[in-house]
Amino acid sequence: MVKPDPEQERRLIVNYYRRLLHAWKPNRPEDRALVRKAFNFAAEAHKDMRRKSGEPYIIHPVEVARIVASEIGLGKTSIICALLHDVVEDTDYNLSDIENLFGKKVAKIIDGLTKIEGIFDKNSTSIQADNFKKMFLTLSDDVRVILIKLADRLHNMRTLDAMPKHKQLKIASETLMLYAPLAHRFGLYAIKTELEDLSLKYTEPEIYKAITEKLQETAKDRKLFINRFIYPIKKSLSKQNFKYEIFSRNKSAFSIWEKMKRKEIPLEEVYDLFAVRIIIDTEPDNEKVDCWKVYSTITDNYRPNIDRLRDWISIPKANGYEALHTTVMSKDGKWVEIQIRSRRMDEIAEKGFAAHWRYKTSSPSETDSNIDRWLRRIRDMLQSNDSESLDFVDEFQGFLFVDEIYIFTPKGELRNLPVNSTVLDFAYAIHSEIGNTCIGAKVNHQLASLNHKLKSGDQVEIITSQKQVPKEEWFKYVVTGRAKTQIKYAIKEEKKKFAKEGDEKLKKYLDQVGVKDSNVVCKQLQEKYNYSSKLALHYDIAKDLIGLKEIKACCVEGTKSGWLSLFTRPFTKSKPEDKKTLSEIVIKEIKDNKSDFLVGDNVHKISYDISNCCNPIPGDDIIGFVQPDEAIIIHRTNCPEAISQMSKYGNRIIKTRWHDKETVGFLTGIKISGIDNQGFINEVVKLITEIHHLNIRSFHLDSEGGTIEGNILLYVYSIQNLNNIIRDLKKLQNVKKVERIAAFKHMLK
Repeated sequence: MVKPDPEQERRLIVNYYRRLLHAWKPNRPEDRALVRKAFNFAAEAHKDMRRKSGEPYIIHPVEVARIVASEIGLGKTSIICALLHDVVEDTDYNLSDIENLFGKKVAKIIDGLTKIEGIFDKNSTSIQADNFKKMFLTLSDDVRVILIKLADRLHNMRTLDAMPKHKQLKIASETLMLYAPLAHRFGLYAIKTELEDLSLKYTEPEIYKAITEKLQETAKDRKLFINRFIYPIKKSLSKQNFKYEIFSRNKSAFSIWEKMKRKEIPLEEVYDLFAVRIIIDTEPDNEKVDCWKVYSTITDNYRPNIDRLRDWISIPKANGYEALHTTVMSKDGKWVEIQIRSRRMDEIAEKGFAAHWRYKTSSPSETDSNIDRWLRRIRDMLQSNDSESLDFVDEFQGFLFVDEIYIFTPKGELRNLPVNSTVLDFAYAIHSEIGNTCIGAKVNHQLASLNHKLKSGDQVEIITSQKQVPKEEWFKYVVTGRAKTQIKYAIKEEKKKFAKEGDEKLKKYLDQVGVKDSNVVCKQLQEKYNYSSKLALHYDIAKDLIGLKEIKACCVEGTKSGWLSLFTRPFTKSKPEDKKTLSEIVIKEIKDNKSDFLVGDNVHKISYDISNCCNPIPGDDIIGFVQPDEAIIIHRTNCPEAISQMSKYGNRIIKTRWHDKETVGFLTGIKISGIDNQGFINEVVKLITEIHHLNIRSFHLDSEGGTIEGNILLYVYSIQNLNNIIRDLKKLQNVKKVERIAAFKHMLK
């Protein structure tokens, strides 16, 4: 290993610090001095530390500070906090040291950025969720915690190559599920887009590579097309003496991939690979009028698609985004999206929350109200007595929907909700008590049920009754995290009212069968009748859903020895056992063997299940995941369910790979479509069974209007096996499209 040159590293660190100053451009010498003090302190604290890449650790906080200054637009205090954000977590310094040197405000923000110490107790189901919740506790006082954390995550994602594969998957999944939507919520579109693309790079490396290479290959042709397209627009705007900037931007790889999946089309059929943006310099009072003038100029030259007009100037998005979006038909027969913004709107779109507050006037705007309302709802969640970390993360994700609808209250107040929200979601968005007592609503003055789906522009008046209480079936009626959490909390509180009555009834029943009341007996009842908690069991006993008959059946079944064990267990001191969880056993096994967990091998003598949400087969990139119920499930690394789980339970990920000598046939599915000609089925079956010598489990076909679509379940031995079949099927004359089916549980009989 080459020993690093101290002088060369010193110059490298100084260059990174100069880049920070160049991005920030401080006006006051005292501000520069404070930032220099923080830099020197952090450099000394981290002096013996290195990142996985081998570079000095101090480069990371300096780069985070640069992102905070240049890409988010925050000031001195945030830069200082970014420089110091890992000092308390990774060195011997504590928050008191930070407070003494830099003040209470900096210490408070650092506390929110610092992970919880230790590895928690073993009851902690999700370390990520605990850290995420703690970060938001500080949000109550200072939103800069979140903005600095986003900068921290962005730099970590930019340097993720140095991490091992399973760590890359955990961090990328967490980023995609929580941090990218969070950046969107704060209006940081550039950061949100980069986080999504970098997440795709590690969760779907082949897809990411294919899309980025295709964009590079077609860059020259797109540039020629764009120049032809914008020429008449530029000519018209210049005639009207507009001061403007016009350019195009490629759509992100992630958004292109999402469109490919949503519409089930190949990359070649994605027409809007870029968008044209027009930014005008105009006075704040004239912004709206001038943007519409630009729109009029565009439609003088090109025919618009009226269904694709989006007016976010009259009604800005909840995160403050303002712009006009339209899609027009070019002279080449291609649709082109155009975004029209003022200079102020563009800065808010790029730098989000920070830029919004810089432009804030003395009178509060609708955007202020939206952001304040959102922050207030986060605080409400944190103050809830039932706000467990995972519940908090689930509810928080409910606030991060990209697509929104706009609903009016009876007094004309505008509320934002996720698409597919219902009357009940709206009731809970107003207040938890209104949601708990909701019996229906008037939507546009017409009676509507609790599960009635709302659409943009609806005016909703909630109808309540004090006799109403939340029910389990309500979970099916709502989509927002807030509604789900409040329903869960209300049902739990309702059950608590009956807990004492249920406990007393249980004691009486146990006396009647001659069994002493104990926690062991209660646990047996929970296991036999599948109750998740003692509270749920007591509630059903109080409601006479579980009675003497069921309790007797549980307590008296088995042999006499079982009876003796039941009687004596409360009086016998059991021998101490050093019980280990399955995740601990697996991790120890893998550590002892110094290898990955092998699927299809009996080295670890640990059973596992293949996930039926993505149905991996040998050759797929896979990850092992220890479920909360201690079962090991094998997922494909790009499986949406696995990504969601890894974003919450990163500490339960197990490095996993296929055994080299896998000889078991794995069930998989393919979807095939083509022209319905005679002999179609025979050609397909012959290729699979006679040429590739594989077994078909089921073959379902639908024929309509001269076309045919089929779903085939078959057994393959590897991903290469499957790819060869797909390749050869595509060569058949009447076959037009073949693709793998990830989830086919619904097709099994």
